[in-house]
Amino acid sequence: MTALFLAIGAMLGGEAGMLIALAVALAMNVFAYWNSDRMVLSVYGAREGTERDAPSYYRLVRQLADRANLPMPRVYIIENDQPNAFATGRNPENAAVAATTGLLRILSHEEIAGVMAHELAHVKNRDTLIMTITATIAGAISMLANFALFFGGNRNNPLGIVGAILIMILAPLGAALVQMAISRTREYAADAEGAAICGHPLWLASALAKLEQGAEAIDNEEAEANPATAHMFIINPLHGRSMDNLFSTHPNTANRIAALRELAGERAGPWG
Repeated sequence: MTALFLAIGAMLGGEAGMLIALAVALAMNVFAYWNSDRMVLSVYGAREGTERDAPSYYRLVRQLADRANLPMPRVYIIENDQPNAFATGRNPENAAVAATTGLLRILSHEEIAGVMAHELAHVKNRDTLIMTITATIAGAISMLANFALFFGGNRNNPLGIVGAILIMILAPLGAALVQMAISRTREYAADAEGAAICGHPLWLASALAKLEQGAEAIDNEEAEANPATAHMFIINPLHGRSMDNLFSTHPNTANRIAALRELAGERAGPWG
């Protein structure tokens, strides 16, 4: 992703453009490393939960963190009817997990355990840092493309004005494809690791089926206003998506459930 960012900078501004792009990329990565968790939690108005005001949820996360050999993360609750959850933080020592009130209301204790184990798997695999930096650079690439749109870019590049036009169109698309491909891959890995943490793959499989139905029926206005954060959630919070293709931030839920059933040694089939 950084290489793509530098290449676009070079196409737009030659060697000087590449150097400027490098400086911007470094600055954005440093900023994202230290501030990404606070930013995303603020976007969703998350409030920190304690053992006193959310005892079952808090104790469950603590038990799962112990099973995963992870430090206890900060626990947050998001006032949102759409059932969903995400993890954030630059490393396991500074991690946070967040669940919506919709999720805590409709899922069973076992299903919540499956979901939170999935989020802790993201923390354990350091996916939260990977995806935050990827999203930051993807946003910067879109910014460069807008720069090319308004100022015309470097027409002395090997492709001339055609090259500048191609950058405007293809750069954000390429960045989005890379971001989405990374996100989908990490979701499958977190499903498997989360199943291992909680010890019951079908708990997460059952939760995913309910979460998809809930996400399709209930809007998440904050996510719709900030689509760059959609990849962080366990289920895509945005509407108008169902296929497991290049333009999906998440794997197809049916495929994820089938993989979890396979882990549990069961055949795929209707829920009983």
